[in-house]
Amino acid sequence: MTGRATRPVRIALGAAATVGAACTVWGVGIERYLFTLREVSAAALPVGSAPIRVLHVSDAHMAPWQGRKQAWLASLADLEPDLVVNTGDNLGHSDGLGAVRRAFEPFAGTPGVFVHGSNDVHGPTPRNPLRYLAGPSKRHTRPERLDTAGLDRFLGDELGWADLNNAAARLRVGDRDIDFFGVNDAHRDWDDLDVLPESIAALGARDAGTPVLGVTHAPYQRVLNRFTDLGAQAIFGGHTHGGQVCLPFYGTIVANCDIPLKQAKGLSTWTHGGRSIPLNVSAGCGHSIYAPVRFACRPEATLLTLTATDTPA
Repeated sequence: MTGRATRPVRIALGAAATVGAACTVWGVGIERYLFTLREVSAAALPVGSAPIRVLHVSDAHMAPWQGRKQAWLASLADLEPDLVVNTGDNLGHSDGLGAVRRAFEPFAGTPGVFVHGSNDVHGPTPRNPLRYLAGPSKRHTRPERLDTAGLDRFLGDELGWADLNNAAARLRVGDRDIDFFGVNDAHRDWDDLDVLPESIAALGARDAGTPVLGVTHAPYQRVLNRFTDLGAQAIFGGHTHGGQVCLPFYGTIVANCDIPLKQAKGLSTWTHGGRSIPLNVSAGCGHSIYAPVRFACRPEATLLTLTATDTPA
């Protein structure tokens, strides 16, 4: 009896091990290289506004040897978007700045904005990747400092993108102005929401019909709610990696912040204070060098076309 029971158990264990090995090969060796452009649209702009084609990139976590990712990001310049929104975590290695440069140099001359994630400041540290599945991470040991100033010089001075870390900006995009505000990484409590009203006011009077966009790395609910209160007509976020390791037919297991799991990647609607606005959370195109895996969550960028609403705001 015991022998007959043992054989099915061994078969089941063997099958489970085979499936596990296959999933590992897929996630580590294949899916993390399946870079995908997601194309969506959302009605968000004032009545009568012309569409805005926004390329949303996030969480490259770039290391110098990741040539395929650099080439793919660079190729997205061929889309000729009206605007680039970069929601942070560009760096993933102490020597990652050159790789970031190769990825984004083709966008010189395209209007853009950016915020920081913590990995634009601190380098990655080794850790058990399964801890990610336990929920939002806590503080870590002090990691290596990265060349944040060099990154900002490249994105800001060379590409001409506006730095929205706890700041607001007005950019000329095509034949119109767009107002932006954003915060530094809320996952590290670097966000300063209280400075935004003054920063927004400093932009001066806003013409009727001027679009207003909010940008954050980590889409914590406190940030999304405050952005909605401040008049954002659409919000862009990153950080979650879309879960990075997801369950097929189920989706995200953990978002690494307090956003509802069903909104941890992709386009959804954020509702607060009687307003409902589009929220796009990018699953990002990278991963920590210490967790080189993607499963049921392809690396991505988003081409989001913002269109006019049917009714006045």
